[in-house]
Amino acid sequence: MYRIAVIPGDGIGPEVVREGLKVLEAAASRTELRYELEHYDLGGERYLRTGEALPDSVLEELRGFDAIYLGAVGHPDVAPGVLEKGLLLRIRFELDQYVNLRPVKLYPGVETPLRDKGPEDIDFVVVRENTEGLYSGMGGIQYKGTPHEVSTQIHMTTRFGAERCIRFAFELCRKRNREKKLTLCAKTNVLTYVHDTWWRAFNEVGEADYPDITRDYAHVDATTMWMVKNPEWFDVIVTENMFGDIITDLGAMIQGGLGVAAGGNINPQGVSMFEPIGGSAPKYTGLNVACPIAAISAVQMLLEALGEEDAARRIESAVERALVSGRIKSLAAGQMGLSTSEVGDLVAGYAGE
Repeated sequence: MYRIAVIPGDGIGPEVVREGLKVLEAAASRTELRYELEHYDLGGERYLRTGEALPDSVLEELRGFDAIYLGAVGHPDVAPGVLEKGLLLRIRFELDQYVNLRPVKLYPGVETPLRDKGPEDIDFVVVRENTEGLYSGMGGIQYKGTPHEVSTQIHMTTRFGAERCIRFAFELCRKRNREKKLTLCAKTNVLTYVHDTWWRAFNEVGEADYPDITRDYAHVDATTMWMVKNPEWFDVIVTENMFGDIITDLGAMIQGGLGVAAGGNINPQGVSMFEPIGGSAPKYTGLNVACPIAAISAVQMLLEALGEEDAARRIESAVERALVSGRIKSLAAGQMGLSTSEVGDLVAGYAGE
């Protein structure tokens, strides 16, 4: 019996999470999967009401779950950064979810903006370090509001943090057993201190423990170029926090858009959190027009992390069948040809067969 914390969050989050849970229930009805849910009202409305983004007591409760399912974070009446830092990043950091895992996979029936590329060309995974880098919060502002204002944001990298992320990526590459090629995305020619740590860890770990995995390297600017021109070159990419944040949005576009892009915040030894990466999209709130495929795929990732492969495969198969059915005209909000709930019904129907 798995215990899953559900944080629907802001904007379209509750709407797409509802469909993800609908598909989870359908898959469980045909497998041995058993679970119980506990919902939390964390997000912008609670912050506006109480002034708290994430109470300490709730954070402690989250430590006791097997997984967390998140909808979206971001409210138009809350200043940018408040919820992102106080809720999303705090969960990532305090629960030590040190890997951000982003599959970039083009499903049949989904259009990509890349000419002459298809599902056989776009199928790789980005492993992004999730707790260090520029996101660590080190730095500050002096003389604010004066002509002499000075602001600093420190890129903090530890060998420990880089190496454990790199090891996760090597293990994933071995498990995927496709090209068995791991690409380090960095900027060693300019960021010569922090990325030298990454470079040495990447090569030392690979040479010592993963001789069966081919090691590759690309500067981040070149990575974005090759993701567009030759996405088939990639199997697994490992990178630091900021670069990972950037290239995974490009990955979402080439796999069909934010409506299909899901991600996981992973602590292999603790509790992990899974979410669609599209954000709260306030202008679509309550309209029942947002695409729930990414939220459904986040449930698939959650089950994979729990080792529930049968239920996860059932959900992925259901997503694929829905996408090739011809009933979903687009993955863009308001252009699907179906409502959010109708797409959820379609996928749940396949998952429950």
